[in-house]
Amino acid sequence: MRLIRCVAICLLPLLVGGAEIPEPVLPAGVGVNIHFVTGQEKDLDMIAGAGFKFVRMDFHWEAIETSKGEYHWAGYEELLTNLEKRGLRAILILDYSHPLYEASVTSPNPMTGKAQKNTASPQHPDSIAAFARWAAAAAKHFAGRHVLWEIWNEPNGNFWSPKPNAEQYTALAFATAKAMREADPQAAIIGPASSGFPWKFLETFLSSGMLEYLDGVSVHPYRNPNKPPETSASDYQKLRALIERYAPAPKKDRIPILSGEWGYSTCKRGVTIEAQAAFAARQQLANLLNGVPLSIWYDWKNDGTDPNENEHNFGTVLPDLAPKPAYVAIRTLTRELNGYRVVQRLALSSTKDYALLCEHGDGSRKLAAWTLDEPHTASIEVKLPSGIKPIGVSGSGEAFTAKVESGHLLLDLVAAPQYVSLGMGK
Repeated sequence: MRLIRCVAICLLPLLVGGAEIPEPVLPAGVGVNIHFVTGQEKDLDMIAGAGFKFVRMDFHWEAIETSKGEYHWAGYEELLTNLEKRGLRAILILDYSHPLYEASVTSPNPMTGKAQKNTASPQHPDSIAAFARWAAAAAKHFAGRHVLWEIWNEPNGNFWSPKPNAEQYTALAFATAKAMREADPQAAIIGPASSGFPWKFLETFLSSGMLEYLDGVSVHPYRNPNKPPETSASDYQKLRALIERYAPAPKKDRIPILSGEWGYSTCKRGVTIEAQAAFAARQQLANLLNGVPLSIWYDWKNDGTDPNENEHNFGTVLPDLAPKPAYVAIRTLTRELNGYRVVQRLALSSTKDYALLCEHGDGSRKLAAWTLDEPHTASIEVKLPSGIKPIGVSGSGEAFTAKVESGHLLLDLVAAPQYVSLGMGK
């Protein structure tokens, strides 16, 4: 086989941070955003049934600290118990502000951009200290529950009130992480959960000394509908260089990048439901190819029924839980590559064609292959054990027998990944 030896692939064994960060083995790092805490167990059954292993959910300060210094954990206790029953883990987002500690301000709504009254984000000594105390209490209370704690959500956007401020957010994150480490030295802490790759904001954050406390750097690599998941590669490369510039010596090559939230909407100005399905699987594979061990798809369920509304159409299922093609694509990916890791990208005649060699711990091999171009037949040089007929599975789960001629696999590449068994490696 001809191989593309990417730097990211070579770093894969080194880029897994703290013990709570999943290994880059499918489906360990496959996750999805949810918008509920209690109940909705049918949703959780379907999430687990698709092969997701993580859910990401807000951990609301105002809902938990009902009066100063009094914390009520019951709802999140129920959530974690329901997740654990199904083999799921949580990323809990430490957010947002609290009227007990900050004043009301006028700021843009994060979704609509329209001006609204909101509570200012923690930016004064008292509110920062209160947020840090609450986060530390949470880390101590839920110690041993394998939670990834993420500090805030998209602080470089309108989720920070009254307007984004890298220095303010960094001060909050630093105080919070330090307090959490003191409360539970094993707490798994990630951030900054930035929207996109805001380079100036990220440099302010990463140069502050925060990397001493972080187990992973989370970003939300959203991009326009005409930019598929593979276009994130150069952003990851630039971010990794920035992390290494500021990482303390003991943590060099030890702090992974995490894709903490990212999806494609099927609204009328978004992508088709078929493209969303292809992108859902390719996001996971492309992230692993770039050394990103955890990828959270946004969103679990359509948040409404308006086909023109962007925010209503990110889900893998409809509001009534009817599966969209994206759900089937994730389920097929996690079933076909269960226990496999991405090892190399094979060199094909077109750079728009992807063929990822994946290996299982037992030595068996599979290809995951797709194209960014129009559907066409690709010739892929492979080594097959004698007598093996390569069996393939389409992105929607249909089986087929792949053609082999003169040591080359002839595969009809389409936008959705296909998975082809190659037998045991040598």
